[in-house]
Amino acid sequence: MKRIVTIGGGTGTYTVLTALKEHSVHLSAILSMADDGKSTGLLRDQYGVLPAGDVRRGLIALAPEGELLRKLFLYRFDEGLLQGHNFGNLFLLALEKVTGDFSTALREAARLLNIEGEIVPVTLDNVRLYAELTDGTRLYGEHRIDKPKEKNRAGIKKVWLEPVARLNPAVSRVLHNADLIIIGPGDIYTSLVPNFLVKGMKEALQKSHGKVIYVGNLMTKFGETQGFTALDFLAAIKKYCGEDRVDYALWNNKRPNAKILARYTREQSILVSPPKEKKQGKTKFLYADLLDSGPLIRHHQQKLAKALLSLL
Repeated sequence: MKRIVTIGGGTGTYTVLTALKEHSVHLSAILSMADDGKSTGLLRDQYGVLPAGDVRRGLIALAPEGELLRKLFLYRFDEGLLQGHNFGNLFLLALEKVTGDFSTALREAARLLNIEGEIVPVTLDNVRLYAELTDGTRLYGEHRIDKPKEKNRAGIKKVWLEPVARLNPAVSRVLHNADLIIIGPGDIYTSLVPNFLVKGMKEALQKSHGKVIYVGNLMTKFGETQGFTALDFLAAIKKYCGEDRVDYALWNNKRPNAKILARYTREQSILVSPPKEKKQGKTKFLYADLLDSGPLIRHHQQKLAKALLSLL
């Protein structure tokens, strides 16, 4: 069975995992541990635990459809003392407290959810994400970087983790065994790049023998990638994971409905047009209609899976 490894976090990785789990491949998801927003952030601050947000999404993505516990992991309380909290986050918090170890808690959650595949936190260190903007402003915390409070904000110059994060040993193992490694889609500086800020991650990717593909975003995002072209997205990824390690980049070539685009434009989010070139350096470009037909601009799971599996 072919082995596929995803690198990322957030809804982008959720989409890829959900699409690929229907096929005969072994999936491992390397996930960012920089999340500190909403329920996850509150639990980190109050209990001193590792962030559960991205690993929870990964567990849900790989869990069989229709399972009651999967539905519980999706449930968010909308009133009372638990308002805003997600059941899955609270479940992982309790498991970590009972077992005394985040890795053990994650393995037990995966067993209870009956998932096929593996969820791999990129680090087991308690770290926070920082960013410096082009105007010199410094921001603390993934949520603060991801959700701008300002109506106008300078672009991101660089991001880093504090304290220095050590690589989870399981990451090197799954990368070494991978036939295909998928980076993205997802927010560049808050979902994808934080994985490569962990000490040893870039080197582990360099030593892997699997094909590496970057899945391009459909839209820019205010506060992170405003003004970016497709090649700017790719350059940002290569800056942190290595110039020569991305074998392919996959771009959507389908244009959404004008009315839908207009709504996104009001949110300062612009369509990422595919590049005209066939390659950049050693990175070959692939093009496909990857667009979902719904009211939101999202990757279509089956279309995306078809394009990715073609590399196997």
